[in-house]
Amino acid sequence: MRIELPCRYWHGDSLAFDGPGGILAHAFFPRTHREGEVHFDYDEDWSVGNAVGTDLLQVAAHEFGHVLGLQHSLEPDAVMSPFYSDAYPLKLSEDDTRGIQHLYGPPTASRPDRTETNHIDFGELDACTTSFDAVSMIRGEMFFFKSRYVWRIRDGRLQAGYPALASRHWRGIPDHIDAAYEDKSGNIWFFQGESYWVFDAERKITGPDSVRQLGLPVSDIQAALRWEEDDIEKVYLFKSASYWSFDPQVNRVAAVHPRSMHRWGGLPGHVDAAFQDRYGENRTRRVLWTSTWSSADCSSLALTGYANFLSGLHYWRFDPVALKLLEGYPRSIGGDFFSCSV
Repeated sequence: MRIELPCRYWHGDSLAFDGPGGILAHAFFPRTHREGEVHFDYDEDWSVGNAVGTDLLQVAAHEFGHVLGLQHSLEPDAVMSPFYSDAYPLKLSEDDTRGIQHLYGPPTASRPDRTETNHIDFGELDACTTSFDAVSMIRGEMFFFKSRYVWRIRDGRLQAGYPALASRHWRGIPDHIDAAYEDKSGNIWFFQGESYWVFDAERKITGPDSVRQLGLPVSDIQAALRWEEDDIEKVYLFKSASYWSFDPQVNRVAAVHPRSMHRWGGLPGHVDAAFQDRYGENRTRRVLWTSTWSSADCSSLALTGYANFLSGLHYWRFDPVALKLLEGYPRSIGGDFFSCSV
């Protein structure tokens, strides 16, 4: 086993660290080109044996599990839980024990099958075959939401450690969300059922609050699209074949009665998610972001790409200014965003 400490940001393995918080460390599984290596993020506040900072032993034990071949566990008290815990004393859970015995134990009749463990079933979380609940550009990165989980794409690459529980970033959001968007000030809005939440980076500002306070006459919004043009911010909230125009200046919809999506010609009647990209050809201004999630750092964020609508396993790219669908769409979500074979 080879342990590397410290490492900062890009450190030679194409898996950059992200500064304080977020990804604490990563390891390489058996039978990979860097098997046995464990890297720790230099910028964490590391400590040993106390509640101050991030405990090195807790994180190391988790990463050593990966080196041995263990995947993440859904058991919250497991060493192989995907989220940091400072619970003491450090000990293996029953699920950790079953997992390691499955990999290395003697072939006895009592050895449990993999289906009896509580590891995350990545077949169910396969981005290539998943229809997502919500998608949003947040701090210049793309976040895809499904059930309790989120995928994080930076500069076109899925980041290490994902999918992960969305509560890793936004503690207090519900187990699944219906829609999400980041507003002009850098706050993130989440919608689920009859409620909405607002976060400043990872800190909850408000929620759950009723969507009725926003003037919405319905619940279960399916998609939220923020659009900014000439420094004027617009937000559209979609459900079925209708949408409402939401005014961020007064936090109210412009009218109780919805408009028809027929004017968005060529789009499917049902959308799962929507987001404005920053990759539109000859239409993109630079997006400023830093490794920290400070809304002040992102106050100049301005997106000028296209509107993207997801339905099932496909997405449509739309020009809201010209009110037309771009040629060649729909396309595969998995193929274009997760490099899946289609």
